[in-house]
Amino acid sequence: MSGTARAFWIRTPGEGEIRRVELPGAGPADVLVRTLYSGVSRGTETLVFRGEVPRNQYQVMRAPFQEGDFPGPVKYGYLAVGVVEAGPPDLLGRSVFCLHPHQTRFVVPAAAVTPLPDDVPAGRAVLAGTVETAVNAVWDAAPLVGDRIAVVGAGMVGCAVAAVLAGIPGARVELVDTDPSRAEVAAALGVGFAAPADATEGCDLVVHASATEAGLVRSLELLATDGVVTELSWYGDRRVSLPLGEAFHSRRLSVRGSQVGTVSPRRAGRGYADRMALALRLLADPRFDALVTGQCRLDDLPALMPRLASGEPATLCMRVTYDEP
Repeated sequence: MSGTARAFWIRTPGEGEIRRVELPGAGPADVLVRTLYSGVSRGTETLVFRGEVPRNQYQVMRAPFQEGDFPGPVKYGYLAVGVVEAGPPDLLGRSVFCLHPHQTRFVVPAAAVTPLPDDVPAGRAVLAGTVETAVNAVWDAAPLVGDRIAVVGAGMVGCAVAAVLAGIPGARVELVDTDPSRAEVAAALGVGFAAPADATEGCDLVVHASATEAGLVRSLELLATDGVVTELSWYGDRRVSLPLGEAFHSRRLSVRGSQVGTVSPRRAGRGYADRMALALRLLADPRFDALVTGQCRLDDLPALMPRLASGEPATLCMRVTYDEP
């Protein structure tokens, strides 16, 4: 046996706890990872914490190394960075990223971890899963040189998308959010910022990531004729209404879903490993440090998650630190 570890579990919706778990033995094709940091994926994890996963999405929403079942008890999460303590020689001692829940140590197949590039610090690498989502969204949105683009919703995913889009030559990228403090984050990412009422209209494309009905409605309003909203928000069991009368048909507008669980069909020749490797290469850019706006210890999560799930504190990525194996 590889010993024991401590992990964060959702005992019931709205209530979390730290549990001691037994680790399986590490086989020749496995790695034993000691966790350095993990990240709370604010939108999805808090939705899971509140017990808002629709029953018909229980299988679709399973995380790669989830234990338990929705609505609970369940061990859920997918932003972990650690050091390989046992495994193949080429990985031994390497810092790696893995789509694993919050846990002090874990055993997974070696193929499930991605080594960090030398120029990507471990503390920033917790954003790899979020930036991977952003890469997939940009592949789906397919921006062109000089496009006028709005990203509505300045949460973790929206900010990551804006950061990636900022690299499109000649593009005008505007981050749109109701929270004026997000203007500072937008400036750090090198993009514009506006409140919803002041956002620039006539966009060639809009990426929506606010997870609100009002945000999606405003996204449609910002489009130019023949424009497309790429929808990243996941609403769980909530329903949203859209004004599909008005100018939706006359301006030939479109709403297209994007979800990281499937590689964009626009890049059908690329696999999941390629997409993750690209996300980690992008994280060499220190601009992404602006997305890590809070930090806590693993033992703090049971008390902190109810606050995060209620919208307070208004952090982007909450980074979790680990003091013990």
